[in-house]
Amino acid sequence: MSHKKLIVTHHAPDLDAITATWLFKRFDAQDFASAQVTFVNPGETLTDANRLHLGFDATQVVHVDTGLGEFDHHQPERGEQMVSASSLVYDHLCQIHPELKDDESLTTIVEHTTDIDHFGEVNWPDPSNKRYAFMLYELIHGIEFVDPHNDDSQLNFGFECLDSVYAVLTQQIKAEEIIKEKGQEFSLGEIKCLALETRNDETIKLAQKMGYGLVVRKDSEQGHVRIKVRPDLSLSLEALHNKILEIDNEGTWYYHPSGKMLLNGSRKHRNQLATPLGLNKIIELIKEVYE
Repeated sequence: MSHKKLIVTHHAPDLDAITATWLFKRFDAQDFASAQVTFVNPGETLTDANRLHLGFDATQVVHVDTGLGEFDHHQPERGEQMVSASSLVYDHLCQIHPELKDDESLTTIVEHTTDIDHFGEVNWPDPSNKRYAFMLYELIHGIEFVDPHNDDSQLNFGFECLDSVYAVLTQQIKAEEIIKEKGQEFSLGEIKCLALETRNDETIKLAQKMGYGLVVRKDSEQGHVRIKVRPDLSLSLEALHNKILEIDNEGTWYYHPSGKMLLNGSRKHRNQLATPLGLNKIIELIKEVYE
């Protein structure tokens, strides 16, 4: 018999089945990183014949979101509880790895998955809006039309997306801390502005969502600068662009025709040279141009 684990979930795995499986493979890696995954009809368990055919004994098999076991939530007594396969797996993992309780990115994913599994989106703002077709749970469902009966493909797509979501959430949570600890506030009349020196690019969008009309970020390692204005403001960065070009002969700047972005460095443009201008100098120039 193999020493590997076997995770059993249902065909056409939804967000909950995928997240529960992902939690085992990513956060109990010692036992489950290389675990094999197989599929059964919803509610069923793997037959002994199929288990033996796959080369596993009963102690190596874990069912998630099916089979009415420890990591399933479809039992009558759990019907009214706000739990999911993902939350049950998460609670189990927290007993083994208590530090996971402090992982805000992880708890956010589990809470969202549980909400979706209970059709919580019906209570979201404007719930019939087609924007929600771009949400992860809908994209996973869409694979059932694009590539039907391919459970492995659907599962692996979900894994990649969850890895990305986890990375983005981690950056956003870190961005909140950076804004609170390092943000330099200033104003242009009634427009609240923020300047930061950090590598975390999520700080720009987050700061704008928090109400800052203009945000400046200087990369603390590479030295590149990104300046953005909220799209709902009439302020244009063209005058600032012209002012910077008068004194900066080294940096490569791109002025977006919308007037809302002035960029000196981007993952999309890898040949731009960093500006020698420091963050305080840029703040000084902004005030000089717009006050």
